[in-house]
Amino acid sequence: MMTLTHQVDRTVVIHATPAVVFAFLTETPRWAVWWGAGSEIDARPGGQMKIRYPDGTEVTGEVIEVRAPERIAFTYGYVSGKMIPPGGSRVTIELEPIGAATRLRLTHEVAEEITRDQHIQGWRYQLSLFANVVADAVNAGAAGVVDAWFDAWADPDAASRTRTLSRIAADTLQFRDRYSTTDGVADLVAHITGAQRFMPGIRMQRQGDVRHCQGTVLADFVARSSDGQPRAAGTNVFVFGADGKLDWVTGFMNVPS
Repeated sequence: MMTLTHQVDRTVVIHATPAVVFAFLTETPRWAVWWGAGSEIDARPGGQMKIRYPDGTEVTGEVIEVRAPERIAFTYGYVSGKMIPPGGSRVTIELEPIGAATRLRLTHEVAEEITRDQHIQGWRYQLSLFANVVADAVNAGAAGVVDAWFDAWADPDAASRTRTLSRIAADTLQFRDRYSTTDGVADLVAHITGAQRFMPGIRMQRQGDVRHCQGTVLADFVARSSDGQPRAAGTNVFVFGADGKLDWVTGFMNVPS
């Protein structure tokens, strides 16, 4: 390999554990979800790495180092030989836990300044894709969590509500809307009891698909009375932790005129 005197440095925080993040760097099916169909990696020293971009551009490399779940390094070069020849640069990815999340630092060492500059925006984009791919996997059950949330508000049994909310949310869950300021699951359970007293028979239901981006989910809902008539509608913002549980929920309600 030629002398590598320039480098791209990029750091992102991903809402998943290092073990989950590392799997997307070392397992071919998950590697291909990130890079594209036909991409693969043999994550052991001497193993081969291949990236096939959607436009057909191909990159090859050799895995240099693997230390699970903290570090992987591999060479990186274009099959065409243009800009970076095979074996002509080195990529190192390091993972560090931050609470339940992961700080990912990528270093791409290259031989020329112009090559470095041409890859800065590319890595900014690719790591954004990567963060979304990982978060999508962690929160694959987001729609079910949202449905369980709305069901809990109609559950008349406080003990049952507690079990549901403890399953889908952190103990420190915070909820805010125009009528609510609660901290913790126990506080929310008591708050729902009061809501049921003053709004008997009201049931909230999700409307349409959830919209998810890197651990934040938007879900539209309609609130219906016991006779099935719509009484209100709105949107909830759900913030998921790296463990897939809810950390924060904010509600926005529109009352029909």
